[in-house]
Amino acid sequence: QVQLVESGGGLVQPGGSLKLSCEVSGVIFSRWNMAWYRQAPDKAREWVATITKRSEVYYADSVRGRFTISRDNDKSTLYLQMNSLKLEDTALYTCSDGGEWGQGTQVTVSS
Repeated sequence: QVQLVESGGGLVQPGGSLKLSCEVSGVIFSRWNMAWYRQAPDKAREWVATITKRSEVYYADSVRGRFTISRDNDKSTLYLQMNSLKLEDTALYTCSDGGEWGQGTQVTVSS
C-alpha cells in the first residue's frame, strides 16, 4: 500500500522560509517522478514543482527562484525548500507520485 506523509508546514512571516518533507512508502521511490501541489482556500489545486526520477526539476512560474524541490532516494523522501515566502503561498501543500496523494501539510504565511 502506497503512503505519502507530508510534514514541515507551519506559520511563518512573509519573507521567511520553511522546508517541507514527504515520506513515501510502499513503492520503489527512486523509480517515480514526484511532485508538490498546493491548494489555497476556495481555489483549485495548483501544481508547484516536479522532480523526475533522474532529478530533473520543473517549477511553476509563481515559485521559480524561491522554491527548491529535491529528493533523497535512500530515505524515500521528497523535499520542498521554500524561501522568500509570500502571503499568496498560504495553502495546503501535498505531494504526489502521480497516482497517490498525501494528506497535506498546511503552510500559512502571515504577519
